[in-house]
Amino acid sequence: MSGAAVTLQSARRRLVVDSVGIWVIAIIVGGIFGFTARQGGLSLLEAIAFSSILFAGASQFAALGLLAVNTPWPSIVLLVWLLNARHLLYSASVAPYTAQLSRRLRAGLAYLLTDEAFALTTAHIARLGRIDIPAAWYAGLTIFVPWNGATIAGWLAGAALPNPALFGLDVVFAAAMAGLAIGLVKDRAALLALVVGCVSAVAAALVVDSSAAILLGGLLGPLAGLTLYRRRS
Repeated sequence: MSGAAVTLQSARRRLVVDSVGIWVIAIIVGGIFGFTARQGGLSLLEAIAFSSILFAGASQFAALGLLAVNTPWPSIVLLVWLLNARHLLYSASVAPYTAQLSRRLRAGLAYLLTDEAFALTTAHIARLGRIDIPAAWYAGLTIFVPWNGATIAGWLAGAALPNPALFGLDVVFAAAMAGLAIGLVKDRAALLALVVGCVSAVAAALVVDSSAAILLGGLLGPLAGLTLYRRRS
């Protein structure tokens, strides 16, 4: 067996190990969303559509809350776009490694490019120095499959499931993302992105609300990191 093959297999094993926590978190938080969607008046089909089409955890909860207070659709669409704007930076980060792929393949991977998929994929790229297509698909499906399955299970179990906050499950998603972010800190640019994102998010949550925290933290952190990276380059 060649050294390159051993390196690839080792990297893929590490990817699978790293993804175990993501599966657990996706099942828990996806179930919470399914439960919340049922409590918010969504049908099972509508809950499935949220998780399979919108497919963005924070945005799904935010949109559901806005629907509950009869917010106009244009406002909901704008908020969801703003909350997901950080994915433009994610795409820019991995673009140099996917430039030679077909448009159809890039579109499929982009559809699955969540926060968790980005964290897993970029860590895998850092280990190999290149994109690994099967691994990239795996990273995306690691969140898509359990998230959607748990949404259905949470909706169906909604009648019997008590308030998730009673068990502390409402903080699991944030804790998991904090762990992933810390694990990605490899240089000063990444550290600056983490610090700026955390500080701006906490400040926004205290002064405005949680939706603004997600937006500002998700945008200002990566922008600060990219600025430092370009200056050092």
